[in-house]
Amino acid sequence: MTAGSVETDKRLAAEYAASLVQDGMRVGLGTGTTVAPLLPALGARGLRLRCVATSPATAAAARAAGLAVEPFESLTELDIAIDGADQIAPGPWLVKGGGRAHTREKIVAAAAARFVVIASGEKRVERIRPPVPVELLAFGTASTLHRLGHVVLRGGPPSPDGGVIADWTGPVEDPAALAARLDAEPGVVAHGLFGPELVTDVVVASAGDLAIRAPR
Repeated sequence: MTAGSVETDKRLAAEYAASLVQDGMRVGLGTGTTVAPLLPALGARGLRLRCVATSPATAAAARAAGLAVEPFESLTELDIAIDGADQIAPGPWLVKGGGRAHTREKIVAAAAARFVVIASGEKRVERIRPPVPVELLAFGTASTLHRLGHVVLRGGPPSPDGGVIADWTGPVEDPAALAARLDAEPGVVAHGLFGPELVTDVVVASAGDLAIRAPR
């Protein structure tokens, strides 16, 4: 699969997701390269939307596309959220967080009545594999790492909210069990495993064809 075909597939999935948005909706906007073509596709429709962005980069790009972006403070619910994924496994189980914004992305997904995941075909996997992004509190990081094991600091900038970004590098034999283990650790802010309870739609474009998992 060439880089050009991957970009074409990302745009195809993004444009389909943009078509699901209706006038007056409250919309959550994800972060990453698959979301990039979504923003101009939404802006071109000229809808009256209230948008929430999961990262400063997405907020800036959305405003440049003509979308109204507001802080996620007064809104309690969203009608739809659209985001990409690093891995999509059966379930569906997702891995997200390559862009360091998985905590915000999970909050937005949980607030949305409909969470639409868009991706190109190479993101589909038979089973989740490491690394799995993890956001940690800066306080007590060394102690948290010691208790968890198999978690290494990624380096680079923090999350949009100042958290330390690391990655689970151990086995992922059971995504639900690993998610529960990470959720139980006080030093973990959030991890990049998104379970089936969060996901309503999966839209994957591959070689110009769309595969769509409709809402439950």
